[in-house]
Amino acid sequence: MAQKISLSQLKLTDFRNYTEASLTLDERHVVLTGENGAGKTNLMEAVSFLSPGRGLRRAVLADVTRVGAEGGFSVFARLEGMEGEVSLGTGIDGEGETSVRRLRINGTPAKSTEELSDHLSVLWLTPAMDGLFTGPSSDRRRFLDRLVLSIDPSHGRRAGDFERTMRNRNRLLSEGRYDPSWLSAIEAQMAGLGIAMAAARQEMLGLLRTLSAASEETPFPSPVLALEGFLDDVPEGPAADLEDRYLAMLRESRGRDTAAGRTLDGPHRSDLQVRHREKDMDAARCSTGEQKALLIGLILAHARLTANMTGFAPVLLLDEIAAHLDEGRRRALFDLIHDLGGQSFMTGTDRSMFSALAERAQFFTVDGGSVRP
Repeated sequence: MAQKISLSQLKLTDFRNYTEASLTLDERHVVLTGENGAGKTNLMEAVSFLSPGRGLRRAVLADVTRVGAEGGFSVFARLEGMEGEVSLGTGIDGEGETSVRRLRINGTPAKSTEELSDHLSVLWLTPAMDGLFTGPSSDRRRFLDRLVLSIDPSHGRRAGDFERTMRNRNRLLSEGRYDPSWLSAIEAQMAGLGIAMAAARQEMLGLLRTLSAASEETPFPSPVLALEGFLDDVPEGPAADLEDRYLAMLRESRGRDTAAGRTLDGPHRSDLQVRHREKDMDAARCSTGEQKALLIGLILAHARLTANMTGFAPVLLLDEIAAHLDEGRRRALFDLIHDLGGQSFMTGTDRSMFSALAERAQFFTVDGGSVRP
């Protein structure tokens, strides 16, 4: 059984529509109910800032600070994490373009938000993700990279380094006059980072396939996952061979990329392909309800994988999770979430939709920037 990560305290200051808010929690799940616009998702976004990155909305940090507040925002949490009891505090100093995110762990400044991965993993599902299968490929790449980050925290740094290196190559090509040896060095760095990114993504898909094959049936369909768009015709092999292949592609495409004004080949062009296993149909062609069920099944599978790989069940943030499920599927979903062994945060407008959780959850009412049991 995976060990449990659970928040015992959450405090917000000048975060979105909250001047101040404080929640005292036990190990149970957390259900937040209230009218639309009351601030339920804002509370979950605050929890998502306990992970590396820009949170579940991918917000510009300056936009998170409450309108009219002086200075920035802060989020504080106390939890039982992977390394025992810990207090985490994050927020920003300054305003506008000068704002910088800060992190303190047990009161001590941390060098990077990647250190948060030493204490907990946070996964989320929001209504904004409902169009994942029909939206742009960039959304699916970002979604897959979040999955990879939960078990490989260095993946984010590799992806960031690849993007910076690619921008440098694009700039050199656009200038038209460059030192060939300098450009070759940049392309060699891109090849190493790009193949490492692609390998991490493929490893994640392989792990999910293995887990899916070994899992018992659930009310949620099984997704068939694949990557397309980068080195599709190249068989798996040693990383050095794949790097050489990608490096050759970059050298051969300099003229084409110069004309296009961007790099046309690489892991930034990959697309996550999802099929409904039982119906043998592309997810994009499935009904809205089937797409939602596929997405829930994928998130739950990834949560199980994270628990298996790290030994700790992740914290789940499930926004409006019960809105489009019938009573039977809601009950089954709550049982599956509970069986994962972690703490989850769920939101909805109607408390009765969560009645099947009974004593397994704490219930809070959210109203206009205030929260109460």
